[in-house]
Amino acid sequence: MKVTPTAIPEVLVIEPKVFGDDRGFFFESFNQAAFKEATGLDVIFVQDNHSKSAKNVLRGLHYQVVQPQGKLVRVVQGEVFDVAVDIRKGSKTYGQWVGEILSAENKKQFWVPPGFAHGFLTLSDTAEFLYKTTDYYAPEHERCIRWDDVLIGIKWPISEKPMLSAKDDAGCAFREY
Repeated sequence: MKVTPTAIPEVLVIEPKVFGDDRGFFFESFNQAAFKEATGLDVIFVQDNHSKSAKNVLRGLHYQVVQPQGKLVRVVQGEVFDVAVDIRKGSKTYGQWVGEILSAENKKQFWVPPGFAHGFLTLSDTAEFLYKTTDYYAPEHERCIRWDDVLIGIKWPISEKPMLSAKDDAGCAFREY
């Protein structure tokens, strides 16, 4: 696998070795030993999630105040623009964001460490999104920062307001999180 740090070095783009021919392809989507060797991270994943979204759906920016989750994310159908925002107070990259296009075609994965808010925008007609988490979902501890917060300034590849859940539409400003 190829591991590339982003502008925020703790957030990683991971590209698996894909073996393909005229019959199709095969790749290991996760191997604990190979992940640790390639990234230097000794994490344990406790939950796998799968979501499907229509075009122009934006989910996020989510984080948990207790039980922060690291997430290893990928797309198995369609294409999304995936974003991680550093919300670790005292970090030299605090308030900065990085984004990556993940698709079924490019098979890239994105490592979003604990201490980051996470969100994605569906670019294709539909997208199926899979992610492994390092801690359990705890709805009582989940929070949301507005997707369009001016202090963060994410450059979403969008020309109109996205489709949001009521929870995401009511997200707080970054300075209030």
